[in-house]
Amino acid sequence: MANKKGKGKGPGSNVIALNKKARFEYHIEESFEAGLVLAGWEVKSLRAGKAQLTDTYILVKNGEAWLLGSHILPLNTASTHEVADPTRTRKLLLHKKEIARIFSRTQDKGHTCVPLKLYWKGNRVKCELALVTGKKLHDKRATEKDRDWQRQKGRIMREQNRG
Repeated sequence: MANKKGKGKGPGSNVIALNKKARFEYHIEESFEAGLVLAGWEVKSLRAGKAQLTDTYILVKNGEAWLLGSHILPLNTASTHEVADPTRTRKLLLHKKEIARIFSRTQDKGHTCVPLKLYWKGNRVKCELALVTGKKLHDKRATEKDRDWQRQKGRIMREQNRG
């Protein structure tokens, strides 16, 4: 049975959690795919879709990348023998060159690195992360205006197709 490659977070989708706020708050410059070091109970929780990426960021320390602030809710049935910390710092698996690039870019003023989404790739959990710069207020307004226009355009098109 083939894996369905779907956009969004519906049934049959490979996306576990999205960081929608990141695309609104930041200009995305470059994105990377990283593996994630997880405990067994965390994988079971992710299969149940109990993950959240709001207010999460990437920290590079001692040549290693870490995912801070992500929240994976422990399932009652999965972690009976182990004390589960839902907000623990999780290690990201990247190539040394990618870590060096992220580290050098995050040292620049106004640059940071944030996760965009968690998703399944086969039976592994991957994290899409991006080097970003903050948007100014007028940029956010433009994004909102564009989103409203796209929604209105879709509404008009649906009405035209019905009539």
